[in-house]
Amino acid sequence: MSGNEEERPERPSEVDGTAHLFRALGKIIKVLRKNADLSQAELANITHCSEDLISAIERGVRTPQTDFLLRADPALGAGGVLAAAVEDVRDALARARVRHPDWFRSFAKAEAEAVALHYYAVQAVPGILQTPAYAEAVFRYRRPLYDEETIGKRLADRLARQVIFEKWPAPTMSFVVEESVLRRPLGGRDAFREQLRHVAKTARLRTVHFQIMPTDREEHPALEGAFTLLTPKGRREVAYIESYRHARLITDPEEVRMYTERYGIIRAQALTPHESLELVEKMLGEL
Repeated sequence: MSGNEEERPERPSEVDGTAHLFRALGKIIKVLRKNADLSQAELANITHCSEDLISAIERGVRTPQTDFLLRADPALGAGGVLAAAVEDVRDALARARVRHPDWFRSFAKAEAEAVALHYYAVQAVPGILQTPAYAEAVFRYRRPLYDEETIGKRLADRLARQVIFEKWPAPTMSFVVEESVLRRPLGGRDAFREQLRHVAKTARLRTVHFQIMPTDREEHPALEGAFTLLTPKGRREVAYIESYRHARLITDPEEVRMYTERYGIIRAQALTPHESLELVEKMLGEL
């Protein structure tokens, strides 16, 4: 598993104009920024977001939220052009919620509405934590190969899920990632360094608990593979599992209990959040 939504071929239900809208909007923002003689870092500071987000928006791989457009419009001297796009963006975001492949929609909907999310990753950084360059490498080198349009669409869909970090009140979020995942330089040295920096930044959020499962542990309760636990608002906890070309959202209470038990043991055996962050920072120092 490398982030949940990439393992099956394109379905007709995924095709709409949303990705094209965001790519076009990203190009417009880039031109406006350059005309305003602003760097990405300067625009990020003005609009209260990260430089990475500005870069991703301009490349069309991250969704520009409506509040960003309203802040960016006067900052870029857009004269109302970006503000005028707010309604279209809002509609596109609504369509994006159902743009995922049919087989993935149940999970995507539950994830977006969840009040608690717990991810256990064994092969790649969880999709919801992936940077654009890292995620692109995940899609670009999988087999069978995706065409460029599908790569762009899947990348935009994956990064759009990360708006969950901007929700308030924030859901309870925890991650346990195998140490080997954080030592596999997907995308090359620069992309991997950026990914580790993003992991470290996310791990510092007070709404997130991030832990690493060391490779040298002599016991392990979940060698069968990765899984996700999530609790939709007003509903019982469910589990999500995925293997190549097969995905399943588990709602049976007894089956869910088994995954909950495994996750609890994994967290107990993993490094503490503080120790995990120290290890990530050490890895960064070694690059």
